[in-house]
Amino acid sequence: MSSLRPSRRRFLKQSLAAGTGLTVAPSLTMSAPLPTDDIRTRPIPSSGEPLPCVGLGTWQQFDVGPNSDQRAALKEVLRRLVDLGTSVVDSSPMYGRAEQVVGALSAEIGLTDQIFGATKVWTRGRKSGIEQMTRSMNRMNQRPMDLMQVHNLLDWKTHLDTLQRWKDDGKIRHIGVTHYVTSAFDELATVIRTRNIDFVQLPYSLQTTQAERRLLPLAAENEVGVIVNEPFEGGSLFGRVDDEPLPDWAAAFDCESWAQFFLKYLLGHEAVTCVIPGTSDPDHLTDNVRAAYGRLPDDDTRERMRQTLDRL
Repeated sequence: MSSLRPSRRRFLKQSLAAGTGLTVAPSLTMSAPLPTDDIRTRPIPSSGEPLPCVGLGTWQQFDVGPNSDQRAALKEVLRRLVDLGTSVVDSSPMYGRAEQVVGALSAEIGLTDQIFGATKVWTRGRKSGIEQMTRSMNRMNQRPMDLMQVHNLLDWKTHLDTLQRWKDDGKIRHIGVTHYVTSAFDELATVIRTRNIDFVQLPYSLQTTQAERRLLPLAAENEVGVIVNEPFEGGSLFGRVDDEPLPDWAAAFDCESWAQFFLKYLLGHEAVTCVIPGTSDPDHLTDNVRAAYGRLPDDDTRERMRQTLDRL
């Protein structure tokens, strides 16, 4: 993945220099702050609570030590996240030190209460699950936890029973399940149909569109919010576009970069509540969040976007 980052960074620099034919509105330059009252939100279906539709994933990027030089950049990522009007930060005990880093850095810059904290339980057994979830809440400084999810459906029946009790008791606000592979869609569909959950987190991208055929309509029908992981396919989508210029017609839906192109495609589906691209780069965070501003592509345009990627 690290080998793909220079391609994206180079593209951003080129677009700022108007070297790719990309149209950038003067009020929406990469360095300019965006008005927070204009950020796009989607209602959490079970409660109606508005949620910013672009958040932050923490897998790999936030797994750093206390003395790492990366912590300054990560602190700036969290600061910009909130400054740009969004709040969703998704983590897991599976992600090494990510939970502790999110909790510590958000406390250092006074943003703990402004973050919609989401994490997961990733173990077997009721007792072990309770211990792990309690530890995660302490690490992220979140009480109540905004969202607790069963990671990769591991022992989901046991954990959802606990989570429902915790939600009833006010320890957590929302519950959900996650997976990162499309082969788990049948089991995710079973959970959506049979359990009272608030969110399902699943893989979906301009390249991997299987969720559109079954899971997204099912989630909408059952009033379950959708969080999208792997929207950039681990960075490989940037490798596909490489130095290709952004199509001129992308300006029609206020798209300024390939990152926004990929994210706005997903947000063009109304069943998607939030996308959570991961990054440790403040400028990439800014670029990602800007997908939550402005117009979104309609169905015909989304088909054109798919065809564009297929040709590359």
